[in-house]
Amino acid sequence: MFRRRGPGLVRMAATTAVVAGTAGAVSHHQQQKYDAQDQAAYDEQMAAQQAEASPAAAPAQPDYAAELEQLAQLKTQGIITEEEFEAKKKQILGI
Repeated sequence: MFRRRGPGLVRMAATTAVVAGTAGAVSHHQQQKYDAQDQAAYDEQMAAQQAEASPAAAPAQPDYAAELEQLAQLKTQGIITEEEFEAKKKQILGI
């Protein structure tokens, strides 16, 4: 009376469920991989921006040697006196 014709309905449903589950797991794994790559790229970009900003944020140190050298040249040329040279030198050095 009842004849089986190929795989049963339950077996087909189980096979479909396994295939769908495997596809979902692979998709989830791929998404995690892409998210990790995106996060790594973001972290690298942020590190580069911070590295660029760091030198600009630090105030430039004055070049005392160059200032004193210019001052000495002015004194040698007779543009400023010895007293003016000493006073400016103390001001530059913070003495």
